[in-house]
Amino acid sequence: MKVLVYSAKDFEIKNLEKQNAGKHKMRFVPDSLDPTTAVMAAGYEAVSIFSNDDASLVVLEILREMGVKYITLRSTGYNNVSVKSAKRIGLKVANAPEYSPHTIAEHAIGLLLALNRKLIQSHQKVQAYDFLLDDLIGFDLHGKTVGIFGTGRIGSNLVHIFHAFGCKVVATDIKRNQYLQNHCEVEYLPLEEMCRVSDIISINTPLTYETHHLFNESLFKAMKKDALLVNTARGGIVKTDDLIKALKDGEFAGYATDVYEHERGTFFMDHTKSGLHDALLKELIAQPNVLLTPHQAFATKEALVRIAETTIYNLDCWEGDRSCKNELGFESVML
Repeated sequence: MKVLVYSAKDFEIKNLEKQNAGKHKMRFVPDSLDPTTAVMAAGYEAVSIFSNDDASLVVLEILREMGVKYITLRSTGYNNVSVKSAKRIGLKVANAPEYSPHTIAEHAIGLLLALNRKLIQSHQKVQAYDFLLDDLIGFDLHGKTVGIFGTGRIGSNLVHIFHAFGCKVVATDIKRNQYLQNHCEVEYLPLEEMCRVSDIISINTPLTYETHHLFNESLFKAMKKDALLVNTARGGIVKTDDLIKALKDGEFAGYATDVYEHERGTFFMDHTKSGLHDALLKELIAQPNVLLTPHQAFATKEALVRIAETTIYNLDCWEGDRSCKNELGFESVML
């Protein structure tokens, strides 16, 4: 099968080539998928895309006209794909749903610890030979209440980690995890109540019509003044304008995130020479109680291998006319 790999990064190409082992004719391009670059797929049966590629209806129609039949995502989330439209026009779409929930959960913990214990500021002070501790005071995680929004694979791993820290864990999810209730004493609460009682809140749910901008002014006002919010899910779940205002007004204490709602065109690119043109992102980064990493939570050696394995598995299934367990079922469609 001829496959065009969009948004190909140097750090992932080697794994994809190794897992492919010459089975598929793969071409790697650094260009992201959008209405302009979609024509590059002419003559290819399949494309592989990343989380920030544009697979909206207009793009999908161009891909179909170019002869594309299959789209395999190198990510779990598929909010960048118009899934219903893909099905309607005859395109098959699959994702990489289980590449490493541990990877994301561990990064969330790293973000929380860095924000709470002010590790970035501490490092900067020591680099300047300033060894004072006055502005480096954090708090113990032990004994705190942690709210987990979404107890799927990643959220469940976080429950276990926080339980091991000695935290009380509360959660919000449409579907309750009885194992977590029985073994980690998780208490499920409505979202607003969870926000009211939690010292730490972690967002671990997909971006959907229902979750878009769900964390906004009203929820921020419900949070404790000294609470910390961690987001390793999708940036669009948080309304950034409201977030910045809430932080400035002292509605809660800090925000650690690996994602941002307007990532496309900014993340996964070097802007050191051109500068940053997103005023909202500049303002977010400038907040002293914000820690942002550039959507790197997935970036471990183990996860990259599993993403490559899943990508090739999806292609193998389609080429062999076999059912693909990762093919999206379209019953719960994301933005």
